[in-house]
Amino acid sequence: MELTEKQLESEVIFDGCVVNLRRDTVELPDGSHSIREYVKHLGAVCIIPITDEGEVILERQYRYAVGRVLIEIPAGKLDYAGEDFLGAALRELREETGATAAEVIDMGDYFGSPAIMGEHIRMFMARGLTFGENDLDEGEFLEVFKVPLSEAVDMVMRGEITDGKTQVAILRAYMMLNK
Repeated sequence: MELTEKQLESEVIFDGCVVNLRRDTVELPDGSHSIREYVKHLGAVCIIPITDEGEVILERQYRYAVGRVLIEIPAGKLDYAGEDFLGAALRELREETGATAAEVIDMGDYFGSPAIMGEHIRMFMARGLTFGENDLDEGEFLEVFKVPLSEAVDMVMRGEITDGKTQVAILRAYMMLNK
């Protein structure tokens, strides 16, 4: 069965620094028409750093959109369309934690809210870490801490880690390293 929708018209409702809100008219698989409102985004990366001792480096960061401090792994948006995902992930790791990695494993893609957002997040795991100074972006404030990977899994399961990309990365890393 063909499930693809065909764009017929596209309108930019809002063109911001980080996101672009669009309203498209589409043709559905049965030939009827519908409206799709969605957010376009350049894309992003996240990287789960795991120390030689099996600890995950996590961050506490206030997220204005939800009005609370969340626990997350290092992450950030691409600086420009087509930026290399791996390069962006390594940049975010260094900027937010001061770490560089001897080994990086691509853990695949994550789409957090694909019904309304086009944000594509590529996930990575970093190992063989070496630490230096962090270099936070202007206006970026976060607290970095470490927990054993198994404790991070427990935090996900207890609902203490509510950020979706962080949940998925922790669970994927745990399964990859414990198979």
